[in-house]
Amino acid sequence: MNFELDTHTHTLASGHARNTIREMAATAAERGIRLLGITEHGPKSPGVCKEYYFNSLKMAGRNVCGVELLLGAELNILDASGRVDLSEQTLRELDLNIASLHTPCIAPGSRQENTQAYLCAMQNPYVDIIGHPDDGRYPVDYEAIVQAAKDCGVLLELNESSLRPDSSRKDAWDNDKEMLKLCIRYQVPIAIGSDAHCRDDVGNNSYALALLRELRFPETLVLNGSAERFKEHLRARRSRAE
Repeated sequence: MNFELDTHTHTLASGHARNTIREMAATAAERGIRLLGITEHGPKSPGVCKEYYFNSLKMAGRNVCGVELLLGAELNILDASGRVDLSEQTLRELDLNIASLHTPCIAPGSRQENTQAYLCAMQNPYVDIIGHPDDGRYPVDYEAIVQAAKDCGVLLELNESSLRPDSSRKDAWDNDKEMLKLCIRYQVPIAIGSDAHCRDDVGNNSYALALLRELRFPETLVLNGSAERFKEHLRARRSRAE
């Protein structure tokens, strides 16, 4: 599989990442990535920017080092109602929004509660991707999540960072296998995100690719292969909000 985009990266603005937007874009250019998602952690995460930072992104350039940027957020899902930590007005102005469960912002709940949090977040018309839904600390009903993703037009993420041996996320490999098998069954597309917090990890997807090969996952369901196809998916998703 050849990939033209990385949908999930972080810069210094996320507080615990190491590089600037320009440095991340320069590495993306070196690696043949045409479209790069810069998705900073939402303001409820410790040590990150407040909402006004995200508001200012509408004034930022969208082409750096020859790489097109999608400037957005990795939102924190805050409760079982799917509430996130940026206002709808701010989300509307961002290019790409991922919604994720993070332990500093929401304690793991029951399987039903965690599933409900994801399902409700998918109802937000400005949530484009569900981030790392593979974390076994938050057990979920994958059948319900995959079906909802199909119905809502939301992408499910295959997160490279989750699959690393040193990941803090629990049982990600097995959970991703279960989710991906359901995506094949129901023909639900996915996005691979490196979750890079430094330039060295931009575009890295070796573990994700190994899992996809093991499952013989259809390339047609991986939207990273075409920047234009991914942007068309985003346009269709956002049109639901209008």
